[in-house]
Amino acid sequence: MRQAEDFLIECDRLHALVAPLEDVTLATPTAFKRWTISDIIGHLHVWNEAAQLSLKDEAGFAAFMGEVGAIIRSGGDLNGFERTYLRGLSGQALVAQWALTYRALAADFAVADPAQRVPWAGPSMSARSSITARLMETWAHAQAAFDVLGIEREHGDALKNICVLGLNTYGWTFRNRKLDPPQPMPQLLLTAPSGEVWTFGDAVVGERIEGQAAEFCQVVTQTRNLADTALQVTGPNATAWMAIAQCFAGKAVDPPAPGVRRRAIGI
Repeated sequence: MRQAEDFLIECDRLHALVAPLEDVTLATPTAFKRWTISDIIGHLHVWNEAAQLSLKDEAGFAAFMGEVGAIIRSGGDLNGFERTYLRGLSGQALVAQWALTYRALAADFAVADPAQRVPWAGPSMSARSSITARLMETWAHAQAAFDVLGIEREHGDALKNICVLGLNTYGWTFRNRKLDPPQPMPQLLLTAPSGEVWTFGDAVVGERIEGQAAEFCQVVTQTRNLADTALQVTGPNATAWMAIAQCFAGKAVDPPAPGVRRRAIGI
């Protein structure tokens, strides 16, 4: 699957950022829930292992989810579960283990049947959807690390996977808030990092989102507020969507306030 290769590319980009860092720098809190860079790597590592179980060991995955559920029911949070799961693994030792796992995960999904159904926290999904979700989460969480380090990140056309995921979760974004998805859906005219223009959907009078694909991805993954981008949003449906867009699973989450998640300056 090409998505497995794209996942590997995004992981390697993040690895190139964090591999040279001292443990003290990896302990820097980010603008994402005050998670440290090490927390972010740990989160990605834990759920990469879960994705590998879902592909190769359904019983093992069920046991893993049982542990998650027990922590949540007892009043704990996801980050607390992940710290317990990692058994003290942090810093560069964690980065090394994460790298081994994501490379193995990419290799496993590269040869998997894209249509294979795999279990997850909610409904089952195809293997293609599973590795695309891992790609999206890696790219989104990496933004917090790039931001706190004050580094302008480079993007590749693997972002197209996240654009498609963002578009496909249009209706779910509204239903997740017990709202009826307004119709028609806006057309997307997004400029890829390579300069190609990606068009998604049919032309709709008065309903359009236009701009950089990376900024659209930042909005649907909630790593940026719409106000912190240059996206051109036209129409009431497009405006309502971009105000609450959420391409990741779970309960409805509000986007960050304007200016909260941004690249640090002067570091």
